Amino acid sequence: MSQAITNRVKELRIALGWTQEQLAQAAGVSRQSINSIERNRYVPSLELALTFARIFSCSTDQIFQLESPS
Repeated sequence: MSQAITNRVKELRIALGWTQEQLAQAAGVSRQSINSIERNRYVPSLELALTFARIFSCSTDQIFQLESPS
């Protein structure tokens, strides 16, 4: 039974009033990477997840959730 990882990156980015480009620069990745993460097409590395936690001032489990299949 496989589980999917979903995230709140887009919601948290918008709450900061940032563009994808601004978040990408702060995280040290490309805008395309942010777009893929926000669309749940790419699961970031642990290092990037921790970077997001620092940027958004919250824990990683407030950003990323493990979803069970329906």
